[in-house]
Amino acid sequence: MDERLSKYNDKMKKAIENLKEDFATIRAGRANPHLLDKIRVDYYGQPSALQAVANISVPEARVIQIQPWESSMIKEIEKAIMASDIGITPSNDGKVVRLVFPELTEERRKEIVKDVKKKSEDAKVVIRNIRREANDSFKKMEKASEISEDERRTLEDECQKLTDSFIDDINRLTDLKSDEVLTV
Repeated sequence: MDERLSKYNDKMKKAIENLKEDFATIRAGRANPHLLDKIRVDYYGQPSALQAVANISVPEARVIQIQPWESSMIKEIEKAIMASDIGITPSNDGKVVRLVFPELTEERRKEIVKDVKKKSEDAKVVIRNIRREANDSFKKMEKASEISEDERRTLEDECQKLTDSFIDDINRLTDLKSDEVLTV
């Protein structure tokens, strides 16, 4: 790949990675420990990742179990989960915190699929903006006589192929996540 294109390729890859991370935090009826990835817990005055203060496991298909390294952290963990937007009320037995995921209704599944499609549309906009940025830089290079008109056109064509490939990836990821959410 042309080194003039590689930095835009890397930016597009990052956009796809961000989308994958967003999709990992979307609830699909099954317990997924990645739902807790963005939750921060107050640990002796420091906001810390939940994974840094507790062991997270999935003992059953619809239960996440959080076992803090220190039992004094249970209240902080519950508070952080309640403040997050995952919409699950935690319960504890003094030793572990459990999140029990109810079965999703058909209506809720459709709302989640809408959210998945919105996130994928946002990712496509990011990819297209990167393409526009690349094309603008190629035009500036041509204006500064660093490259010829033919080279600019070739670079723009390559950039378009790259864009199409990443848009296809987004569509594929969106279809997979939508199917996962809609599967009862």
